[in-house]
Amino acid sequence: MATIYFGGIPEEVVTREEFPMEKARQVLKDETIAIIGYGVQGPGQALNLRDNGFRVIVGQRKGRTWDKAVADGWVPGETLFEIEEAAQKGTIIAFLLSDAGQIALWPTLKKYLTPGKALYFSHGFGITFSDQTGIVPPDNIDVILVAPKGSGTSLRRLFLAGQGINSSFAVHQDATGRARERALAMGIGVGSGYLFPTDFKKEVFSDLTGERGTLMGAIQGIFAAQYETLRRNGHSPSEAFNETVEELTQSLMPLVAENGMDWMYANCSTTAQRGALDWWKRFKEATQPVFDELYQSVASGKEAVRAISANSQPDYREKLEAELKELRESEMWQAGAAVRKLRPKG
Repeated sequence: MATIYFGGIPEEVVTREEFPMEKARQVLKDETIAIIGYGVQGPGQALNLRDNGFRVIVGQRKGRTWDKAVADGWVPGETLFEIEEAAQKGTIIAFLLSDAGQIALWPTLKKYLTPGKALYFSHGFGITFSDQTGIVPPDNIDVILVAPKGSGTSLRRLFLAGQGINSSFAVHQDATGRARERALAMGIGVGSGYLFPTDFKKEVFSDLTGERGTLMGAIQGIFAAQYETLRRNGHSPSEAFNETVEELTQSLMPLVAENGMDWMYANCSTTAQRGALDWWKRFKEATQPVFDELYQSVASGKEAVRAISANSQPDYREKLEAELKELRESEMWQAGAAVRKLRPKG
């Protein structure tokens, strides 16, 4: 492992130099990786592993998602199977269903977790909240995790661009003595740029906080508040959207990603620079109590209870569509749809 200083604090990480693709292929040369679920993370991880030369099969129920897998080149009876058959064939079972889907399938899946196999997760939810999910693996298998810090779509896009996405990795149970190298090989195989160690609990606590916070929940709330303020003060929808969302996502965030926020501050107008420096601490003070409350809600298990309860309801999809429709049909995101169509092509 390499020692990298993050904000002056040393951490041990695994890069492609320490664990190259050739080593990952050697570690997993006798393994069959069964990707269970072809929804959010499944396609990106499965396709990247396949393109990197690993033996991969997909387990999926027949229907629309099965058809998507066929369109991606998975061959029924050869590399695409019903879930139970794939789980039986796999030596590393990548459990990539939604959290609610994992709970529902667990009684079926666990019979295929025979000694020496590895159960692989990309989220620590099922194991961390096992009292609620019922997911308790047998003690004669490896239980490992690789969690890409981005969507499956981003994982695939960056892979095709010759880049990578950072991932965390963890070992919850090492029955074979090979759990760690299996996890690292999977992490390199799915396209990770580098891997940093964590445990299942820390992964799910940070992940649930991030999703509800700056990754989606908080950012949508901030977008909506600024947009509403501009509209109330007479600004047009296009002006309000461009100033709230478009400039951030299309211009500024790519530069922040490349160079850091200090560089961004140093390379904007002096008026923008002064205003940003004057106001960022006000926003931190205003939101810090909300983030602290959010983390405690995650750590106490309240968010897990809420997620399992809501997502397991038979009418969840209908309610979800209604909530997404509210977002989609809001003036701000309708304005956004129009703005996106006006972006220059090529």
